[in-house]
Amino acid sequence: SANVSFGNNTTNLGISPYFGYSINRYIDVAASVGINYVSQRSPFNDDKIRQTVLGPGAFVRVFPVRFLFVQGQYERSFISQKYIPDPSSNQPTQKETLGANSVFVGGGFASGRSADNKTFFYISVLWDINKDPNSPYTDNLNRAVPLIRTGFNIALFQD
Repeated sequence: SANVSFGNNTTNLGISPYFGYSINRYIDVAASVGINYVSQRSPFNDDKIRQTVLGPGAFVRVFPVRFLFVQGQYERSFISQKYIPDPSSNQPTQKETLGANSVFVGGGFASGRSADNKTFFYISVLWDINKDPNSPYTDNLNRAVPLIRTGFNIALFQD
């Protein structure tokens, strides 16, 4: 998976490759690692926040039917944040390193997946149900926000 987002005073870039194995026609397992970079600038002054999240993990997908799946995933996030205040404020730069454990549940759609073809496009919606206060997947009230992922599953060594 990859993400690229540009908005008013915001940049978000990331990639999340995974390497997995189809146990049988119903179950896929994989190890993943993701890296995400977010940069935001205040619209009111020249304050900036930069955040980098490195998130290794593992997941299992169960396909009750060929094109639909449910997914469970664990991810450990290593978060590095930097607050850079407006230079005119004479405030020091602040750095913080955090960690968070996330447990995702959800499901998705796989287009083109079959017994003969394990290369397909997918889209999934997942929620972090662990409620870790440092999770990058919750809002400021610690509520899970949907994590929408799309990507391509490319079968490298299929039978």
